[in-house]
Amino acid sequence: MSLEETSAWRSFGGWQKVFRHASRETGTDMQFSVYLPEAAERGPCPVLWYLSGLTCTWENVTTKGYFQSAASRHGIVIVCPDTSPRGLDLPGEHESYDFGSGAGFYVDATREPWSAHYRMYSYLTRELQDLVTGAFAVDRDRQGIFGHSMGGHGALTIALKNPGIFRSVSAFAPICSPMRCPWGEKAFSGYLGDDRAGWREHDATALIEDGRRVGAMLVDQGLADDFLAGQLMPELLEDAAGRAGIPLDLRRREGYDHSYYFISSFMEEHIAWHAERL
Repeated sequence: MSLEETSAWRSFGGWQKVFRHASRETGTDMQFSVYLPEAAERGPCPVLWYLSGLTCTWENVTTKGYFQSAASRHGIVIVCPDTSPRGLDLPGEHESYDFGSGAGFYVDATREPWSAHYRMYSYLTRELQDLVTGAFAVDRDRQGIFGHSMGGHGALTIALKNPGIFRSVSAFAPICSPMRCPWGEKAFSGYLGDDRAGWREHDATALIEDGRRVGAMLVDQGLADDFLAGQLMPELLEDAAGRAGIPLDLRRREGYDHSYYFISSFMEEHIAWHAERL
């Protein structure tokens, strides 16, 4: 599978790059960014995957997340995928910000017309895994994953379902139980159908309730976040993790909202936390 490099910038001694490739899982061209620290020129480095939230692409965190400095210092490769397939123009795909374009929710859709292309779970855990570990100086045995909002949901669920791939997981303001909030109910009914029992495989809180485990979790949540009570509900994750005996460091941040001002404020702490485990 060929990669086309579309952009490259020197950053903190390493390289911030963007690539395009034809995806077999989505049936579309996909883009992602990769930060390669200077350490990657000397040998394989740990790799940390960042999953973005609703309406975002690879670009938001790459330009506003301020991760390059910490990634360079710790010698970690950072991969930032897109949030959905692009260029399909399916019926209704672009009508709302929380479903369709920019809102893939990191699941493999089972309902038509989404099932043929909206396969972000398989894209991330199989196709892009193979592509990144084959093309760049990364250590496949030292991988972590984190994300924001919808991407926090994606990071938590993917880590819980793939402990053999990901050794660490954290999140900024994640959707902790999408099957119990409006964003998730809309997305899951559209992509997966109306069988709510099947939604549990895509809900971090439910996965923990059903026996899935990770070694530890770090979550940052702003207390001035407009989506805290109605959409994110970290107390559900906190309760499930406590009952399951999973160490969860839930850091409630006074005055912080849902924006990249919040994410960039604590990005270095998250990368350092992952570095200790990778």
